[in-house]
Amino acid sequence: MKIRNAGPEDMEAIFAFICELEEISYDFNLFKRFYLCNISNKENIYLVAVDELGKPIGFISCHGQVLLHHMGKVYEIQEMFVDRDNRNKGMGKLMLRGLEKCLQNEDYVLLEVAVNSKRQDSREFYRKCGFEQTHLKFTKWDI
Repeated sequence: MKIRNAGPEDMEAIFAFICELEEISYDFNLFKRFYLCNISNKENIYLVAVDELGKPIGFISCHGQVLLHHMGKVYEIQEMFVDRDNRNKGMGKLMLRGLEKCLQNEDYVLLEVAVNSKRQDSREFYRKCGFEQTHLKFTKWDI
């Protein structure tokens, strides 16, 4: 298995991953516009995990921005997904290591992730990978 930068050729697989992750069927054309914008942004890192045949089996996305209250650049993992057949095989850790390798040459102060409260396994995964819970995230819909 290999970790590489995600590109336009990975769009359909990552679309399927996002729909499965969120348990929603999104509009592909809207996704395409957002995806192509995000992977072209130099502040973002999108990596895809592929099997021996080059088939995508997971991905991780991370966005960077300078935050005043941290007085520097903060990277936040936005999404991470591993397909069902490849879970519990170390793929999440491998993608996280790939992300950390990409960040080695960046000047940043913090790597963070927000996890949906219903995803207990994800929370435990990040704890095991050295993340600490330091914040509570509140969400307001329909502004």
